[in-house]
Amino acid sequence: MTATYEPFTPAGSPEPRKERYAARQDERYDDRYEDRYQDRYGDQQRARQDDGYGRAEDPWAAPQQQQRSWEPQQAPSWQEPEPAPRWSDQSQAPAAPAWAGQSQASATSWAGQPEASGTSWAGQSQAPAAGWSDPAYSAPSYETPRPPARTAMLSGRAKPIVLGLVVVLLAVTGWQAYRIETVIKSSTDLASAVSTEKDRSAELEKALTNVFDPEGISTAALPSVFRVRAGDFTGTAFSVGTKAANGTANLFTNFHVVESIFKAGDKSVTLERGTTKINATIVKVDEDKDLALLVAKKTIKPLAVFTGTVKPGQPVVVVGAPLGLDDTVTTGVISAYREDDADGPTIQFDAPINPGNSGGPVVNTSKQVVALATAKARDAEGIGLGIDIKTACETFDVC
Repeated sequence: MTATYEPFTPAGSPEPRKERYAARQDERYDDRYEDRYQDRYGDQQRARQDDGYGRAEDPWAAPQQQQRSWEPQQAPSWQEPEPAPRWSDQSQAPAAPAWAGQSQASATSWAGQPEASGTSWAGQSQAPAAGWSDPAYSAPSYETPRPPARTAMLSGRAKPIVLGLVVVLLAVTGWQAYRIETVIKSSTDLASAVSTEKDRSAELEKALTNVFDPEGISTAALPSVFRVRAGDFTGTAFSVGTKAANGTANLFTNFHVVESIFKAGDKSVTLERGTTKINATIVKVDEDKDLALLVAKKTIKPLAVFTGTVKPGQPVVVVGAPLGLDDTVTTGVISAYREDDADGPTIQFDAPINPGNSGGPVVNTSKQVVALATAKARDAEGIGLGIDIKTACETFDVC
């Protein structure tokens, strides 16, 4: 059975009420809407059956155990409706009325009936018509549509910002590259300047080395030079080499300085400088080369030895005790280097020497010993002879 209701017909509707109702009933029970109707109201029907409000097959059936509350409180009358006309062509069917604020496809909500495709009223969600009171029924909720995303607008605004950032980044990168190139160039220039300054320093040092400084040479050499007293004869001796035992020193002098006492069998000599006196012993001699090696029982700073070959014109300082006068200094230059002499390589110099200078060191501008002063030419001035220091070192092996 189907309940008979007076559908609400809006004023001015051109469609007759009965024909519209028949069309509505036909739409409701049409097979096209059966599945949607069962899915939508299946849960409510089962809830009503559990609560005793009707049968699940007919959601509009009257309650069996409990009378529903209707507005108004009046029992409905039931009768079989006339069958609704079916249209062979759906295009000929009368169209549903178009309400203000609605689309024509939406169906009319009837009081006491569920909506097949609920009417959408302005400012309201879809819900059963007024007058229907059912605790088990809950109106479906619909989410309010959100405004469309503003992606296009934001994208349009972001493009200039991104472009500006790219331009700034490129500018910063270019500036950094320029700064790096400038720093590299500055470093290269600085390195070149430093290299040039090093070359100039080396040249200056070489020039200073060649500068003749008799005072500096004498100051460095005098502490290592002594007057040697051997009996009635005096001469000069100097400390050399690094092979002396602890607490002792090796000294060079000429053999003719200590010849008298050495041949007499006495090997003791005295080293004197000012008030200082040091005992020394003759340990080795070479008569042919006119060389003698002394060992003093005291540590004495040795002089450095020149291992190269001297050249004429190089300035030298001769330190000794001429005529017994200790701490005497004379200056001159190398006059010649005579490598083929019968007594061995001989160095000729023009610095004045006298008896007592024998065995004294001839020192170059680098404060290195180049020869031992040995003799002077008779009846001549400015001709002195010395034994090459390399010959003495090779003879006694103490340098």
